[in-house]
Amino acid sequence: MSSSLTISCIQLAHAKDLPLPSYESASAAGMDLRVALESPLTILPGQRVLLPTGLKLAIPEGYEVQIRPRSGLAIKHGITMLNSPGTIDADFRGELHLIAINHGQEAYTVQHGDRMAQMVVQKVHQAQLIQVQELDETTRGEQGFGSTGVS
Repeated sequence: MSSSLTISCIQLAHAKDLPLPSYESASAAGMDLRVALESPLTILPGQRVLLPTGLKLAIPEGYEVQIRPRSGLAIKHGITMLNSPGTIDADFRGELHLIAINHGQEAYTVQHGDRMAQMVVQKVHQAQLIQVQELDETTRGEQGFGSTGVS
C-alpha cells in the first residue's frame, strides 16, 4: 500500500521500547496500537479503563484518526473500545489513550506492549447545517429503529 500522507509522531518515555503503530498486513485498514504500561493492569468484567499508548500525533488538517477495537480481543475475551470509533481530531496534541471495557465474564490482564486497538486514518468532510421548515419526503419517512427490511 502506497500513501503520500505522513503523520508526525512523538513516542513518550514510557513507550520508547515499543514499535510504532504499523499495518500488520499489506491490505490492512488500521494500524495496531500498543499500550504503554508501567505494570500489568487487570480489567475486571464490566470495568472501564483508560490505557496510555505513549504516543502523541500531529494529524494533518482535514484528517482524523479513528480508534477501533481489535476483533480478536472482542471475540476471544470480550475486550472492546468504548466510544467506538473514537475520534482523534487534527488539532489534538496530547497523548493518545484507549477507553477499554471488559464485556467478558473473566478478568483480563493487559501487559505493556499488548496490541489493544487499531487506528484508522480518515479524511474529514465538514458540513454546514441550515435550518429549514420541512424536509423532502422519502419512502421510509420517519420510521426508525428496525424499520428497514420489514414488509
